[in-house]
Amino acid sequence: MQHLQMVDLKRQYQKIKPEIDAAIHNVLESTAFINGPDVQHFGKELATYLGVKHVIPCANGTDALQIALMALGLQPGDEVITPSFTYIATVEVVALLRLKPVFVDVDADTFTMNIDAVRKAITSKTKAIIPVHLYGQCVDMESLLALAKEHHIPIIEDNAQAIGGTYTFSNGTTVKTGSMGLIGCTSFFPSKNLGGYGDGGAIFTNDDALADQLRMIANHGQKVRYYHEVVGCNSRLDTIQAAILRIKLRHLDEYCAARSAVADYYDNAFKNHPHIITPYRAPYNYHVFHQYTLQLKGISRDAMQQKLAAHHIPSMIYYPVPSHKQNMLKAFAGSEQLPVTDMLQDVVISLPIHTEMTEDELAYITTHFIDAAEELKNA
Repeated sequence: MQHLQMVDLKRQYQKIKPEIDAAIHNVLESTAFINGPDVQHFGKELATYLGVKHVIPCANGTDALQIALMALGLQPGDEVITPSFTYIATVEVVALLRLKPVFVDVDADTFTMNIDAVRKAITSKTKAIIPVHLYGQCVDMESLLALAKEHHIPIIEDNAQAIGGTYTFSNGTTVKTGSMGLIGCTSFFPSKNLGGYGDGGAIFTNDDALADQLRMIANHGQKVRYYHEVVGCNSRLDTIQAAILRIKLRHLDEYCAARSAVADYYDNAFKNHPHIITPYRAPYNYHVFHQYTLQLKGISRDAMQQKLAAHHIPSMIYYPVPSHKQNMLKAFAGSEQLPVTDMLQDVVISLPIHTEMTEDELAYITTHFIDAAEELKNA
């Protein structure tokens, strides 16, 4: 058995090595390293895949969120509603722009933004909502979109963990995650479902004027070279990453299906175990399992990680400290009560999941996980 990893990018690369190597070679031969043709081609191909009018590639997922907020023209002190149970980048950009993050709790089943909590958090100062499609599962967007429309609040979807996923509305219409809000954002960090071989990100929208604004902000605030209309930033997806992502985009549905198959195996292995709660899959979405995240019930998570490590099985905690408890954001934490978030930080644990996992590897992981759970349940 090969060395177990949370994500095995080497094996994934080996399967598509000829395609990847040829794509990189073509960029090297062209020497068009910045804004080369592959960047434009990738933007158009991703827009087609997502069913949106515009994709603006950028340097990373954090930049994507920052540029999206900048394009809305928000002012210091404006409130942005966001879950606390998310990677720090979602909230970091809000604070960076001197906006006020308003933390809301997540749903105990889906781990995504609780719509009732959002409703209670809306004030006259609320100027944006950032739902996070966490671990590969989509927020209940139909309910959130209706609420946002009622209050005329724009939605920026953080789709960094769910690209390739879908959401089905009550009328049967199915759309890609990231395509429903005014703006969608994603990351191409290597471990993502659609990951490059370095940093990268993208912004999506169906609004023509907003797309122009997003492009301008990402390019030093200029439409015409050396003529700067607004304060912007320098955020570009380099051509080599775009060339790699063009290849991997063609395999994205295959990758999502492979991750789903791994999740099915785990679910079947752990079902009905009284101390292991498997991930809930909301009926309105296709969960693409960027992470496979369990909850432990009546078992020490630290002890579980130690047991797994003894058998060379990696595991991760996403996330041990929610945003509202981070030192950098203490100034924004108020009297909000986030009981589900506080509970999840102590009980979640993520197991290896990637596109190249074998049945032998899955059997090894699940057997030792169940054995450890049985041993620890009475500890």
